[in-house]
Amino acid sequence: MPKRPAGAWAPRATGGLLALALVFTIAVTTPWHLIDLPKPDAALDFTGAQIARQEAFRHEILKWSTTSWILSVVVPLVIGFSPLGRKLYDALRVRPWFLAVPVTVAGIALITNLVTVPTDVLAERVSLKYGLSVENWRLWVWDRGVNWLLTSLGVAVIAVVLIALAKRSPRNWWLPGAIIAALLVLGVSFAYPVLVEPRFNHFTSMPAGALRNDFLKLADEDGVPVKDVLVADASKRTTALNAYVSGFGSTRRLVVYDTLLKDTPPAQIRLVVAHELGHAAEDDVLHGTLIGVLGTAFGITLLYLLLGSRMADPRRTGLFVALVVAATTLASPVQNLVSRKIEARADYHSLRLTNDPQDFVAMQRDLAVRNISGLDPSRWRYWMFATHPTPPERIAMGRAWAAQNGATVPPQAKR
Repeated sequence: MPKRPAGAWAPRATGGLLALALVFTIAVTTPWHLIDLPKPDAALDFTGAQIARQEAFRHEILKWSTTSWILSVVVPLVIGFSPLGRKLYDALRVRPWFLAVPVTVAGIALITNLVTVPTDVLAERVSLKYGLSVENWRLWVWDRGVNWLLTSLGVAVIAVVLIALAKRSPRNWWLPGAIIAALLVLGVSFAYPVLVEPRFNHFTSMPAGALRNDFLKLADEDGVPVKDVLVADASKRTTALNAYVSGFGSTRRLVVYDTLLKDTPPAQIRLVVAHELGHAAEDDVLHGTLIGVLGTAFGITLLYLLLGSRMADPRRTGLFVALVVAATTLASPVQNLVSRKIEARADYHSLRLTNDPQDFVAMQRDLAVRNISGLDPSRWRYWMFATHPTPPERIAMGRAWAAQNGATVPPQAKR
């Protein structure tokens, strides 16, 4: 009996194992249930005027932002799944292939960006109208350009590596391809805070003082090693309030927006920092990276099963880009579901660390008003785009935690 080629069974078996590992990792690292919550109700904590304002804002902006999102998905799919992808590659007349591929990737991304410019401009004008954005148009163009360049670079590197491997070993490129792509995801996640974030913001250490000392003391009590708290100059773009943790190991950093430090009561800032410490304490970035590594490796094996040796043809670069867009779009609801659970755990952590449900509820209410957050998004938007629980859901957690732990339950906002 002739020996079956490795491509006939190995990628299927490996893909199955990777899929199981991915599902298992998501299942065991995601906090599916923390506390029983009452039904969220925005009317309990937000005035009619506040609800009307966020509804008006969303009514104006969503028609443009949704159109932009649809175009950003449809354009590369149309190019990649039609002869347009090959025609674009040929029309560029760039040689050799390892230069033509990055130019093709960048070209598809540029076409997509140009198609979405009108709707993105209209969405930005709405943000400016409501005072959420303060970004000048020169900076807006710069941000789009940098984002285009970085996105194109990331996709192009993987495309070149995979095509080179497929040319060298048409039947077995999937295994080294999966390993290299997974390592690239790991490396990018590790280096992101020091290589990518500085392209958009300038970071400085929080000035010495009572607030910084309180944050470092809070981190020490939480058992989270934090050497510094960084402040991002977000106020050049937005009035929104935010903070985040990125990186892991030696690149992990705790960042707060400078907008958060201007008018926010110290107790509320403390809760925001406690939330971010929750991410650090649970190694959420590292766990998310692990999921990304497994998902990427699985995606490469699936790509092999779809394309096989045809991956060696650089004229299929457009098809590769389309498959990447399709995969990331289809994965978004699962990613967002996991993200919402992780963010809820960080909220729960901040409540345990500070034992301050009163300020927690006030903070969530104030953040929602300041950021014009959606209070009751439609179900499909919630699943497709929401990376955090809604403000009413987070407020409900604060009240549920208070009731469960014998604290005074925060009252409804005065109407």
